[in-house]
Amino acid sequence: MKAFICGFGTIGQSVAKVIAEKQEFFKDRYGETLLVVGALDSRSFATDPNGLDVDVLLERKKQKGTVGEQVYREIKDALDSVDFDILIEVTATDINNGGVGLENIKYALKHDKDVVTANKGPLALRYKELMTLADEHNRYLLFEGTVGGAMPIINLNKYDLAGQKIKSIRGIFNGTCNYILTKMDSGQPFEQALKEAQQQGYAEADPTNDVEGYDSACKVVILANSIFGRNVTFKDVDITGITTINSDAIALAKSNDMVIRLIGEVSATKLEVAPRLIPRGHPLSLPGTLNTAEIVTEYAGPITVSGIGAGGIETASAILSDLIDIMDERIGD
Repeated sequence: MKAFICGFGTIGQSVAKVIAEKQEFFKDRYGETLLVVGALDSRSFATDPNGLDVDVLLERKKQKGTVGEQVYREIKDALDSVDFDILIEVTATDINNGGVGLENIKYALKHDKDVVTANKGPLALRYKELMTLADEHNRYLLFEGTVGGAMPIINLNKYDLAGQKIKSIRGIFNGTCNYILTKMDSGQPFEQALKEAQQQGYAEADPTNDVEGYDSACKVVILANSIFGRNVTFKDVDITGITTINSDAIALAKSNDMVIRLIGEVSATKLEVAPRLIPRGHPLSLPGTLNTAEIVTEYAGPITVSGIGAGGIETASAILSDLIDIMDERIGD
């Protein structure tokens, strides 16, 4: 099978590395490999119908800042330049209108390509439209990497908990906020904790999407639609970020043996992101940058999962699971 990687930043490069490293796995499992026949960044693209050399791509990106020598006016021109089976869409997230990621996913589905994405924006804004489009063209649109990075949650509910009613999910879905709140637990003011998060690379220069709760809101929308069968968008989420939390609130929580965490909550009726008081020692009191989720099930009770919520190789691990899912269906094992 042939894949086109759309977006060649940290995640796209990590996906390319993982695919290259797993060639023997693919060959053993399917009798064929998964070739990267196209790769695209914001300025250039490279293609080879016989498969690109990933090491060459990565070295060129490192040395010249571009993935290829060819330039494009519109992404669809690059996508049309080589035949492929799966689009791996990992361009930057745009939570305002879905950005180029939305158009890329729609274009691929309309042209009978399966899609794997870690791009939250399109699914948080146009989930129903995209899934309907995938169904109309008998294509897969998989997105494990959009929620919790390496933390398995969508496929866990889809496969391992199949047949059970999921009553609710609540969790820490943004590692940046959790890092900041953890630092505030030890006495740092918000501004200092945020600055340290930026210095460590956990927060962007503009941290709005994280600290205002918008990133977490995208993720609870995806969970609401994919697991609870709802038809909601980012605009339906009741969102409160962490910017108003001060040292007095932290101290009050501490005096009651509690911590404050930014919690996303989703059920058949709830869709919310807000700071919550969590007892120390509870699974949702987790410190640091990890993501965690508590899934309340019909028969198994509460199940807690956690994992690294961001990062190139971690998100690539989620994308790999989706790629294998598609290859299992398209090729068979």
